Amino acid sequence: MSSAFAIDVPADLLAAARRGEARAQERLYRLFERPAYTLALRLLADPEDARDVLHDALLAVFGRLHQFRGECPFWAWLRQVVVNTALMRLRRRRQLDAREAIVGDGDEPLDERAPPPSLAAEAAVLERALARLPATTRSVVWLACVEGYSHPEIAASMQQSVSFSKSQLARGLARLRRMLATDTEACHA
Repeated sequence: MSSAFAIDVPADLLAAARRGEARAQERLYRLFERPAYTLALRLLADPEDARDVLHDALLAVFGRLHQFRGECPFWAWLRQVVVNTALMRLRRRRQLDAREAIVGDGDEPLDERAPPPSLAAEAAVLERALARLPATTRSVVWLACVEGYSHPEIAASMQQSVSFSKSQLARGLARLRRMLATDTEACHA
């Protein structure tokens, strides 16, 4: 797992946050609010759920700051908490909505909700395609392709098997290819 995002967190800021100083905790929150929210949004594709995950994850981090030993960058530690919190929400959502199953043969109706268009047309098309994937599949695709998680890491995070992760990734990428080919053909027609 690697991340291009890095913020130097001064040791005195972490020490003050560990002591429960509200200003230090607020400063940490403000430093990591945007990247944590963006990661949760990518995994869940729901702004309200992403905000809830952001708050839940940061509250958990503040409650467990004494466990952070500094052996890795702070963002790497926080990022794992955000991913775990988002995946727990995804598992609860999946349990509540048994209709959303593993990606099948692509015959089921696609969700028409799409994120707002970005400046780059290609990015907008990809965003729409990702948003149309079922939440579980989208999370596996995002964790593997963007966040750099391995199949064993994804499987452990989602409490599934490695073969589940591999099949979700393969099916998700195949479905993305079909959707992108269809969207590209429609643009050039």
